[in-house]
Amino acid sequence: MVFIKNYLKTALRNISKNKTFSLINIIGLAISMSVGLVMLTFVHEVESYDEFHLKSDRVFRINNTNQYLDEDPSFFASTSILAGKKVQEEVDGIEALTIIRRNFNADMQLGDQTIPLQGFYATPGFFEIFTFPLLSGDATTALKGVNKVVLTSSSVEKLFGDKDPLGQILVDNEISFTVTGVVDDPPFNSHMDFEMIASFETIDERNKDNTYWMRWNNMWMNHVYMLLDKGVNPEDLAEAFNKISSVENAKNEHTKIDISLQSLTNISPGPDLSNQLGKNIESNTLWMMTGLAFIVIISACFNYTNLSIARSLRRSKEVGVRKVVGASSRQVFAQFIVESILISLFSLVLSIGIFFLIKPYFLNMDDFINKMVTLDLSPVLLFYFVLLALITGILAGLLPAGLFSRFSPQKVLSNSASTKLFKGQNMRKVLIVAQFTLSLMFILAATLEYRQYQHALSFDLGYDTSNILNVRLQGNDAEQFRTELEKIPEVEMLSSSLMITSVGSYYGETVKYKDPMDSVNVYYNGVDDDYITLHDHKLIAGNNFAPSLDDSASIQVIVNEETLKRFSIGTPEEAIGEPLKFGGDEATIVGVINNFHYGTIQSEVDPFLFRYRTDDFYQVNIKFNTTDLLSAREKVESAWKSIDPIHPIRASFYDDRIEETYSEYAVMIKIIGFLAFLAITIAIMGLLGMVMFTTETRMKEISIRKVLGATEQGLVMLLGRGFMWLLLIASLLAIPSTYYLFDEIVFSDISYRAPIGVIDLLAGTVFVMIVAIIAVSSQTIGASRQNPAQILRNE
Repeated sequence: MVFIKNYLKTALRNISKNKTFSLINIIGLAISMSVGLVMLTFVHEVESYDEFHLKSDRVFRINNTNQYLDEDPSFFASTSILAGKKVQEEVDGIEALTIIRRNFNADMQLGDQTIPLQGFYATPGFFEIFTFPLLSGDATTALKGVNKVVLTSSSVEKLFGDKDPLGQILVDNEISFTVTGVVDDPPFNSHMDFEMIASFETIDERNKDNTYWMRWNNMWMNHVYMLLDKGVNPEDLAEAFNKISSVENAKNEHTKIDISLQSLTNISPGPDLSNQLGKNIESNTLWMMTGLAFIVIISACFNYTNLSIARSLRRSKEVGVRKVVGASSRQVFAQFIVESILISLFSLVLSIGIFFLIKPYFLNMDDFINKMVTLDLSPVLLFYFVLLALITGILAGLLPAGLFSRFSPQKVLSNSASTKLFKGQNMRKVLIVAQFTLSLMFILAATLEYRQYQHALSFDLGYDTSNILNVRLQGNDAEQFRTELEKIPEVEMLSSSLMITSVGSYYGETVKYKDPMDSVNVYYNGVDDDYITLHDHKLIAGNNFAPSLDDSASIQVIVNEETLKRFSIGTPEEAIGEPLKFGGDEATIVGVINNFHYGTIQSEVDPFLFRYRTDDFYQVNIKFNTTDLLSAREKVESAWKSIDPIHPIRASFYDDRIEETYSEYAVMIKIIGFLAFLAITIAIMGLLGMVMFTTETRMKEISIRKVLGATEQGLVMLLGRGFMWLLLIASLLAIPSTYYLFDEIVFSDISYRAPIGVIDLLAGTVFVMIVAIIAVSSQTIGASRQNPAQILRNE
């Protein structure tokens, strides 16, 4: 205890005595630790997802692996209703099971008020599996029967205020729902979010005559969760699952669907699966963000080590004297570690303040992050923060403590200028190269991400998206809305469509040509006869869609060039009038358009077609003839309110929607750019420490050279040349490493990516070199201007 007290006193004395070095250390560590605190809080909250369920360790979800012919398999978080019922009937070891049907969106009417709510359908096992506490109602019967609904507490407040909602009737589209329960709002760390839950029998009853409803491949909208019996291993169910899959796959041609289990607590964070029910973040993304934060902290530790060694030169005689009077190597080591930990704890206090400053910036970086986490502090996190500070302090002080504790008193008192490491390599040079290599890689990564982002936004899609506003109909009639829009003078043209292309949304259908055994899944969009013209798609053969008075006529389709290649149809002119089998319907090719990028730049251009439709549209596309788009949009909002006063308009300009599609690049640019700024700042601080160290140890040499006639410029070159070589080595390491990382890994799955140019790789490097030269010159010029007589006299 006495030793620790003395260590603390000595540490505080040295910190106060060397204010400049201490302040640089504290600020550098605080900045890097604040990033660590954000990442630590982020990881802690993400890892807590769904752990609030009391039986979470026994809850699993059924996932699907879907493979068509010899194509690569696709992985889905959804499955079929048939799979859920088969598992419930045929598999032992299951305590409870629930089938969920997502996308239950309703405009619930109560008297004169109408409130839009979203949720899903679920079977009665839902409340047995999940810990969503019912505030009122019976959990065992709340979801039994037809047209039953459980509301969240916030939904009850919107509809009923303080009144008791149980037994009340809500109406949606002439369907009456009875309120049978009130459940707590889902916490933020629940992967599923809802405002209401309806009984599954409601939707099941409506589809009793639908032959597709219970198909094995009707797997797009359904989710199945199960609670295993205690002691049951999910691997024990694999054989039963394989048996069910084998029996059902034998009934389907060309498609193989396998079912498997995924733990509830591995959904988020977890693998990137299609058709997720709610919020999800990939495990790889989480590890990448954690790794980047760790690199910044390590860089700060390097910085601390460099500055500590430079400052410790002034204390070398102190170390030697302490050893002469009896201090052991262990005690010297402990002294340096205690001082490092103390500085780290001071940094922690400052870093918590910085944490609150950057917290809103991080949360607002992307809407997904804002919904995913809250970054609220808790006693557990505060404990982790202190632990992080202790670990950072130990890591930062480990090298200088070990270095000086190993020296003999004679060596420390006689010459402390050369500490060799790893076969003669200078430790401090290794740290400088490592720091600048990491900093350069951050800067190059931010540059390449920005280039890719700009490339994605300016990429030629093959059709026009300018001045086009897409409005989601939300169940309203397209013709009624278009009638109101035609009254707006800024509206140049209107069309209707099923979806928005080039933003990552897809509809697919099996298409066949002449060979009934040759089929392929083709992506398509359902559009009216104005869509092609409005978006300026280039017809290279045939004509646009034409309304037909004959209801028995086959479906009109316009295909891209890739479709002709896939089925070997011939030239575009020869394809006109050729028949296709579109799902279960007969279709006729009426036109051929140039290949365009209906997907994102990540994917290749595959067969695609436009299908002519006259109703059941989801989008209205508005082409404006004005540059005052904001005013035009306001008029569209007024037109929307005239037909739908309940739902807020859901509209976005095409170019904005494309920008939103690639927002992941913008987020990564912000994160990496921010970390790059911190890393280079810390590296420059470390470089200053190294320059200070060198100038202090070579002042006698500098003075003698100056007496013998060396010029100031020559001395600056002498002192700075070594550091420039270090930066050159760092550049030679960083440039090829970053190029390989992005060319072979980060951008490997992007089909149409921006080329990595020489300027992209050199611009950041030149910038860092200039900043480093300024930093080095600021110290070396000062050293070269010292009075040699005074220096030599002191020596």
